[in-house]
Amino acid sequence: MSIKVLDSKKPIQQDLRHRGYRRTLKRIAQSWQLYVLILPAFVYAFMFMYMPMYGIQIAFKQFSSKAGIWGSKWVGMKHFIRFTNDPYFGNIVRNTVMLSLYSLIAFPVPIIFALLINEIRNTRFKKTVQMVTYAPHFISTVVLCSMVTLFLSKSDGVINKLIALLGGTPQQFMADPGAFPWIYVLSGLWQGMGWGAILYLAALAGVSPELHEAAYLDGANRFQIIWHINIPTILPTIIIKFILEFGSIMSIGFEKVYLLQNSLNLDTSQVISTYVYEMGLRSGKLDYSAAISLFNTVINIVLMLSVNLISKKVSDISVL
Repeated sequence: MSIKVLDSKKPIQQDLRHRGYRRTLKRIAQSWQLYVLILPAFVYAFMFMYMPMYGIQIAFKQFSSKAGIWGSKWVGMKHFIRFTNDPYFGNIVRNTVMLSLYSLIAFPVPIIFALLINEIRNTRFKKTVQMVTYAPHFISTVVLCSMVTLFLSKSDGVINKLIALLGGTPQQFMADPGAFPWIYVLSGLWQGMGWGAILYLAALAGVSPELHEAAYLDGANRFQIIWHINIPTILPTIIIKFILEFGSIMSIGFEKVYLLQNSLNLDTSQVISTYVYEMGLRSGKLDYSAAISLFNTVINIVLMLSVNLISKKVSDISVL
């Protein structure tokens, strides 16, 4: 004769789960106005970020606009293999990685700038510096690229005028493939340095004045205070920002690269995003361009998770 042992924990767990649901619904009902306010953001994210994921499947199909997504023939990994065998594959990936690495070299600049701004005691001068350095962030990419092109013009550009004034020979910077990465990075640094420092200034604002006072009493100078108090305070912010930056190492923005790109500097300016545009919109190969974009996204996710795991093991600071 077998005796069935009843699991007494199951009804208790179900009861606790139902109570949790009721409490959640009660909190939503009490604060329904706040949920109505954030509803447009959820709708926007769902429509423009999640619904388009439906089209990812064309990366695995021989897409035909007549047959539609579901009616198109399934080809599996054909487009991914085609991209890796593309003669331009190595050059495109190398250009994308190099531009990202050059941008990462400039990663500490906003941090150093924030530390310097934090040391300014003259309030009026501090606000003036902040305003001047924040302003370029609000310049549109199209205007920025037009300014860069005009400044670097060989005939009447300010930079070449200055070179000629100093006895040098004017250069055709925009036609030089070797100059393109530095033009891209330095123009981005000028535009984003001040704005990027805001995050670190906010973190520095949380440093307790008592720590500074105690350090002064112990005889510490300004550099020692920055090194032993300010930098450790903003270190979690720095690590998280670095993880996010490293996770997008294969995602160079399309707009700025495309606007600074020309046939003469194409050897170093052709990146994955511009190649996707060429293949997808200009050549009409939507399935192939979707496969390239998906390949790029997967690489970024792997890189971000890897750096996040390393950071978690080394410093116990991570995004996930």
